[in-house]
Amino acid sequence: MEKEPWVNSVTSEAQRVTLRETFRQAADSYDLARPEYPAQLYRDLIEDTGIKPGDRLLEVGCATGKATRPLATRGYRITCVELGAELAAGARVNLGPYDVEVVHARFEDWDRGGFALVYAATAWHWIDPVVRYRRAWSALREGGHLAFWSATHVLPEVGADPFFEQIQLVYDSFGERLPEGMDWPRPGKLPQQRAEITASGLFDVVAIRQYDWEIEYTAEEYIGLLKTFSGHIAMEDWQRERLFSETRRLLGDRKVRRGWGSALHVARRRGLLGGMADRGVHLAGDDRQPGAGCGR
Repeated sequence: MEKEPWVNSVTSEAQRVTLRETFRQAADSYDLARPEYPAQLYRDLIEDTGIKPGDRLLEVGCATGKATRPLATRGYRITCVELGAELAAGARVNLGPYDVEVVHARFEDWDRGGFALVYAATAWHWIDPVVRYRRAWSALREGGHLAFWSATHVLPEVGADPFFEQIQLVYDSFGERLPEGMDWPRPGKLPQQRAEITASGLFDVVAIRQYDWEIEYTAEEYIGLLKTFSGHIAMEDWQRERLFSETRRLLGDRKVRRGWGSALHVARRRGLLGGMADRGVHLAGDDRQPGAGCGR
């Protein structure tokens, strides 16, 4: 089954920084190719955090605004901090009609506070793990919340599209095999980061919820999606061309059924800064999810 190289294969800080910089190359196709998140996720987010229209929200890594629009249309005032200049420019165009400010900056360096919610959609794993919880804590008002989730490729144990087993042979030839001892993400069984949140010493977990959905793609639509994943952007040209050629050959005129899963994490800000966060906490095991997934 298919393993799309992304953050799972990041083994050093240098690799993390290099891969997250690749998204500027996908700015034009990102908004079209990436999936929308389930409507129920936003309803649960609002209920779990108690945010009200007019509250100030901070989004970390907004890309082109996929997770911004559903909240902006509900009347929230949103500030987006986006590392990629091209993605930030696209977000400003897409979000022009709303009360949204898009800032081109690194979240690790950006300093503003008083927000009711800090959230990240398929971006939290790209933030420096040594400082991300501390920076989120500092940006929140008292009693504010942190929320993050990703869009991950999930494969059911029974009934998965055979395309993924077939295309995995191509990934294997590139050395992109499933790490030893790691299983494929399954619907409703995505890894949770409860331990990492608690270990930060800065937040109390409010809820962790999982969502699953499916999307069908033609060969060209699926290739368009792959072009937005950091691991594919970082491939050698010949590797990408072979992968895309095999995708076209295997799918022909039919569509592929790709399963998506998200694990929404919501945590409430604690009142005092200190404890373990003063030392910086990184539980890398919680970030390394196997399988074909976010890319961002």
